[in-house]
Amino acid sequence: MIPMARFQIGDRIFRLLVTAAAASIPILLGFLVYELWIGAAPAIDKFGFGFIGNEVWDPVAEEFGAWPLILGTLLSAFLALLIAVPLSLGVAIFLVEFAPGTVRGPIGFVVDLLAAIPSVVYGLWGIFFLIPLLRATLYPFLREYLGFLPFFQGTIYGPGMLTAAIILAIMVMPYIISVSREVLMAVPNSQREAALALGATRWEAVT
Repeated sequence: MIPMARFQIGDRIFRLLVTAAAASIPILLGFLVYELWIGAAPAIDKFGFGFIGNEVWDPVAEEFGAWPLILGTLLSAFLALLIAVPLSLGVAIFLVEFAPGTVRGPIGFVVDLLAAIPSVVYGLWGIFFLIPLLRATLYPFLREYLGFLPFFQGTIYGPGMLTAAIILAIMVMPYIISVSREVLMAVPNSQREAALALGATRWEAVT
């Protein structure tokens, strides 16, 4: 029979290991903040924090402003969510509420597989495949029929805010679909059946 002391030693070792693993997360986060601060310190020392709101980017005059970059990031993220959220919710509702089992399984597997693809792969795919495709098909159509809007005016180059938003939307859609699908699957079937029994339509029961 194994002595109780050996179990206690094993429990202590296991507790130390899991505690060290949990402590590594804030340590790594602190190290990341430290590295970012060290890397940004020369720019902060020279330009101060005013470069965050500065709109001028002139390498010749050594004047750099981060506001256009920040605004571009926020705008591309907003457009990406504007595209991705409705499509992702629609796919999640279809998978949970309407899709048969023979379709739900393969599509769910593809969604989970897409969520595991690194973001750099999406970026390369967008540069070498999506940009030429949009430049030859979608963008001429948008400029012809929506050219009265400033967003769709100008020369068609390919890389731009709309392209970045589409790539970001494709990249985040698997995550939104997975989370929405899990949330919908957590709803008890009894609630769905109760809504249908009260006379609600299928769409009313879903919403």
